[in-house]
Amino acid sequence: MTSMENKSEMNEFILVGLTDVPGLQIPLFIMVILIYLITVVGNLGMVVLISCDSHLHTPMYYFLSNLSLVDFGYSSAVTPKVMAGLLTGDKIISYNGCASQLFFFGAFATTESFLLASMAYDRHAAVCKPLHYTTTMTSTVCAYLVSGAYICGFLNSSIVTGNTFSLSFCRSNVVHHFFCDLPPLLVLSCSDIHITELVVFISGLLSAFFPFLVIFTSYLLIFITILKIRSAEGFQKAFSTCASHLTAVSIFYGTIIFMYFQPSSNHSMDSDKMVSVFYTMVIPMLNPLIYSLRNKEVKNAFSKAVRRQRLQLDYPFP
Repeated sequence: MTSMENKSEMNEFILVGLTDVPGLQIPLFIMVILIYLITVVGNLGMVVLISCDSHLHTPMYYFLSNLSLVDFGYSSAVTPKVMAGLLTGDKIISYNGCASQLFFFGAFATTESFLLASMAYDRHAAVCKPLHYTTTMTSTVCAYLVSGAYICGFLNSSIVTGNTFSLSFCRSNVVHHFFCDLPPLLVLSCSDIHITELVVFISGLLSAFFPFLVIFTSYLLIFITILKIRSAEGFQKAFSTCASHLTAVSIFYGTIIFMYFQPSSNHSMDSDKMVSVFYTMVIPMLNPLIYSLRNKEVKNAFSKAVRRQRLQLDYPFP
């Protein structure tokens, strides 16, 4: 049987899901839908807040609004299908649907990696070269960095998804996961996956290690600069500008390293599921909370938006 015949016969996959225990389906559905609602409101709310408040029209918040869009994107690539499976018990996903899910999840996750690197570069410019910040982080530079992040994300995902779905899936159509991710899909292939694993590894180095290197170098220079600051107030101010971003980076790259930078023989599907829940659902929910709770400018902008809304409700007519 040829490879093309195998692929044409495999027209759908069955997602095992989060659990097969009937009593846990509804509680998990309630938990997932609450997480998703907070994710949607938090991230889209952040985008609207930044676009409406002129005080937030700065490079850092420009990157943050795009980060929020990306978080909404890769959460939405996975979570609605999970909710549908928990609510209706329908765990079937079409071949094309599986490929689309892998593509969009990979594209947005990779874009986030490059956006976090751009934000680290922005923080480096703000802390290490404050006098040249406005000439370094111009609107053109920011637009190039964000455009480059999206291009790299979608190009990288196209290569990985195309390479993965050029394989034959003839062993089984049961994906031991709650979405179409790389490790459980490669397990199902009866093709030689060594080339695909090499492509994935090289892709991971370019899409995760290179941005991580930019982030590491930026923060190394930031910490060296911070240590040279003599006043406690200046030290605290410099550190506070980076705290939220550093928290988001630590959570994001911690899960990436655990999930994808280990041999496939060491993968435990159950542990991968737990980490993937955190990676696909919790992180997109946490990012707007991390940036809003630790940022006075975001809090002030939110307070002003709430006051304006109250005034409109109290005085609906001019």
